[in-house]
Amino acid sequence: MDAELKNSMLRTGTTIFGIVCKDGVVMAADRQTTAGNVVMNKNKEKVMQLNDYLVFSGCGLAAATDKIKKILPAELKLKELKSRSRPTVKQAANLLSSIIYSTIRQPSMVPDEMGALIAGFNEDGTAELYSIDPAGSIIKVEDYDANFGSGMPYVLGLLERQYKKGIAVKEGVELAKEALKSSTQRDTGSGYGIDIFVITKDGIKKAVEQKIEPAYKDAE
Repeated sequence: MDAELKNSMLRTGTTIFGIVCKDGVVMAADRQTTAGNVVMNKNKEKVMQLNDYLVFSGCGLAAATDKIKKILPAELKLKELKSRSRPTVKQAANLLSSIIYSTIRQPSMVPDEMGALIAGFNEDGTAELYSIDPAGSIIKVEDYDANFGSGMPYVLGLLERQYKKGIAVKEGVELAKEALKSSTQRDTGSGYGIDIFVITKDGIKKAVEQKIEPAYKDAE
């Protein structure tokens, strides 16, 4: 792991990832936010539905992801009104990439550094997943991706062994649960809850919403 990747992960304490399935996309994340070694929030939803057809998740500065949640849907609506057609998932991903690229290149005391995943379904029913790194580079995900969150190594390690091309979203949800268990057990930047969304031609549905609560037992 080179220094650049390591430093990016250290600044993005979280677990976000997406899984491409034969009939849709699964998006998942934990709920913990941190500032250094301090847990700041135990109930922060990091997978967010932007509109009727898009789901977004970000890792990095919490304020930056919150800003995207407000700006991106508005920009997409303006684009739709001007062109009189709904933007595709790819167009939404390209717009998000441009926002991230331009933001980090503006002088600032606190740069809005973040990575992102965006998934959705097009008007023809196809579902797509895109990953945008903290520098603004964009890729279309064909299988799975965990972007630059600190939980990435644990998630990718599990998905590398258990993901199979052509799985159904039902299987993808169960696989996402297992991947989140791996990261929340071992990554100090992830925990306290999980959210899993399913994106198909039929729409967007929250499939899982769970809290991780501490329980104490007497030692045996």
